[in-house]
Amino acid sequence: MGIASRSSLRAWLRAPGSLSRRLARLGERFEVEVLRQAVTPLRAQERLALGLPRRGCTVVREVLLRVDGVPLVWARSALHQSALAGPWKALKGLGARPLAHLLYDDPRITRSELQPRRLARHGHTRRQMLKQWRQATGTEASAQMLWARHSVFRRGGAQLRVLELFAPELAGRATPGARATRVRRRGGGSA
Repeated sequence: MGIASRSSLRAWLRAPGSLSRRLARLGERFEVEVLRQAVTPLRAQERLALGLPRRGCTVVREVLLRVDGVPLVWARSALHQSALAGPWKALKGLGARPLAHLLYDDPRITRSELQPRRLARHGHTRRQMLKQWRQATGTEASAQMLWARHSVFRRGGAQLRVLELFAPELAGRATPGARATRVRRRGGGSA
């Protein structure tokens, strides 16, 4: 496969709404494989995105999203540990259900603008993904798996950062539902 560039993944990097729901429309079976859910020290980028102090711990949930058994997205969610006792307590019992069940069915939740970015080839996030990908799939992740997007969800004063890293297999594939979303916005009804 060729290089997965920002332009070849543009539709996925900018797609509004639930990524899980869009991925599920690509095949017969959509799965969320939880790779890790743990309390860890804050990372600088997460701390900045969440507006948190230098000290403290964050709860992270790292997952692999598969369609018909094929891994297509590695995702990492992070929030301050104190938010688990408040607005985001449902995250504790989420298990292998998509995070979308919490994020898009609650009108009190708002989302920041999507921020696409290219990960550093040897950065901490990419190293973590490579290790988990190998353990979960028995294969190496593509060297071209570099493009991600992140956004921050807010509810009741607490914030949750979600980073989604795309496999190059998605490059050039249309995001299902994009056309229907535009029609709904213009016409006000369902397509």
